[in-house]
Order: sequence, then C-alpha cells, then structure tokens
Amino acid sequence: MVLTGLKILIIGSSHLAAPGNLITTLHDNLLQGGAVQVHTIGVCGSTPSMWVQPTRGTCGSAERINNGPIKVAFNTAAVTTPIDTLINKEHPDLLIIVMGDTLAGYTQPEFPQAWSTIEINQLMTAVRKSSTRCVWVGPTWGGEGTSHKNNFRVQQVSSFLSTHVKPCSYINSLNMAKLGEWKTIDGVHLTEKGYKFWADAILKEM
Repeated sequence: MVLTGLKILIIGSSHLAAPGNLITTLHDNLLQGGAVQVHTIGVCGSTPSMWVQPTRGTCGSAERINNGPIKVAFNTAAVTTPIDTLINKEHPDLLIIVMGDTLAGYTQPEFPQAWSTIEINQLMTAVRKSSTRCVWVGPTWGGEGTSHKNNFRVQQVSSFLSTHVKPCSYINSLNMAKLGEWKTIDGVHLTEKGYKFWADAILKEM
C-alpha cells in the first residue's frame, strides 16, 4: 500500500544493467506493489558523479519503463542521463539509487574515502535541489571473485554510505542475508535467484 500510485525512478550501476538482475526483479516488485510508474536505468561501472552530466559507461547499460522491454546498449553506446534532467522530466515521487561497489575501490589498498565523499556530494547536491524523496540501496555481500570484492571492504563502504547519502534513507543490504548466502557469478554480481532474493528484501525494507 505504501507504493500505491507512486512514480519511481531507479538509477545505478551494473546491478541494474542487465536482464535478470534488479532491472527485472526490483522493477517488477515495485510495479506489483502498486507503483503507477517505474523507470529503471543502469549504467555499468557508473559512479555518482557520472549522473550529474552525460558520461559514457565502460561496460554497457540497460533501461526499462513500466512493463516494457529491457533496452540494452553496449560499450560506448551506454551513456548516463543527468539526474536533474530525469527529475525535471518525470517528477518522480521516489528516487532509488543502487550503488556502492563502484565506490569501494576493491583493487586499491585503502578505501578511497575522500574520493567517494566528493563523488556522493556531487549527486546529492542535485538531489537536494529537487527535494525528491530518495532511498539509497547499499551493496550486498559478495565473494572472492575476479572483481577483487572482499568482505572487509564491503563493510567499510556500506558503513560509509550509511552516514553520507542524506537526504536519502539508507538501506543496508548486508543485513538482508548471511555472508555467502546469496551466490555470485563473479564475486560481485548475484545469480538470477540471488537478485530475486535481494529485490524481495529491498521491497520488504522499504
């Protein structure tokens, strides 16, 4: 009932950028939960600042509106749309941001806190100006895969996001499952079954 009649915009990185992930599962959950409009855009590899001005992604993108098909773009054809453009055009009641892994710096020896602060502030400045209600969904537990994701760093980035994404409410995905409970295909990205579990947990948390 909380979602009934809402127009929802979802943006983020690779967890939204392919069929079978949250662009399928979370998107469907929100529509089934009563949202009157859901528009999901995922650009693989994107960081918060890339949603302030048009920026090319590094590994493709996907977009879906309501019950329409998932439109996929590859390589340099994947470009972000500035958040102020999206908000001014669609006037969403709720903005959902799904991002965290691209801020973690998994291949770096230390968590890039200063850089992440700058990144988040750029996007949050635009969101504050719009006064749009906002939810930020943090990363899930992963595995030791080709992505170099590790448990300690994902805890760091999740804790950091919880205190740096205002005015968004923060959803801590690490509380949704036990370590290793949701299987991944590469250390970061979940299986389709895992994305269904995640989407269900996000909806319940909301």
